[in-house]
Amino acid sequence: MDAKEILRQIESFGDPRIKKVLLEHGAKEPLAGVKVGDLKKIQQRVKVNHDIALKLFETGHYDAMYLAGLIADDMLMTKKDLERWSQTAYAGIAEYTLPWVAAQGRFGWEMGLAWTLSKKETVASAGWMTLSSVVAMTPDDALDMKALTALLARAKKEIHKAPNRIRSAMNAFLIAVGCYVVPLSKNAVAAAQAIGEVSVDVGGTACKVPFAPDYIKKVAARGSLGKKRKSVKC
Repeated sequence: MDAKEILRQIESFGDPRIKKVLLEHGAKEPLAGVKVGDLKKIQQRVKVNHDIALKLFETGHYDAMYLAGLIADDMLMTKKDLERWSQTAYAGIAEYTLPWVAAQGRFGWEMGLAWTLSKKETVASAGWMTLSSVVAMTPDDALDMKALTALLARAKKEIHKAPNRIRSAMNAFLIAVGCYVVPLSKNAVAAAQAIGEVSVDVGGTACKVPFAPDYIKKVAARGSLGKKRKSVKC
């Protein structure tokens, strides 16, 4: 099975209702509107195939780019590959697919930090989401607490003036640090409380932006604070 065959399969799974939802969340043509569950059916057949993943991502087809993130060999991604993906990733691809692949590879922390400084909204949001994925998987004793503390302060200072998708990604970062990094959980809650409600334009969808302090406290209440993830891909 090659990339062209997979793209045809992706198109066959297209659902107008899913396409409408994806478009409302910022996706653009070309896309078929495929349920993640259906993309995972293809993933199960293809398994990990890095060459095909690279080819699928280069198509610019939204659903194919999402699948590319599921079948990529994250450890084979070079800095050049990640940077190239960052320049074409957008919407959910920039906020989920690219961060997942980056965080589970060799350069997640490094690239995530660099991307947060980008003036391009999609790249900067990918940076914050990549760092969120890194802290979700990395043991606390392997994390740079000083750098994370500085990032919390930066988010607190910049979030309300940041572009729309960056505000959303910064909020997700606050939640990730609060939920997964036990030594900084209280710091994240304090920063989030000082920030208050975060306003994000969700494009007329029913999506809601979580209030970080409440979200973190709920995770703590159920005893899940600090429970790391083996994978962030879903």
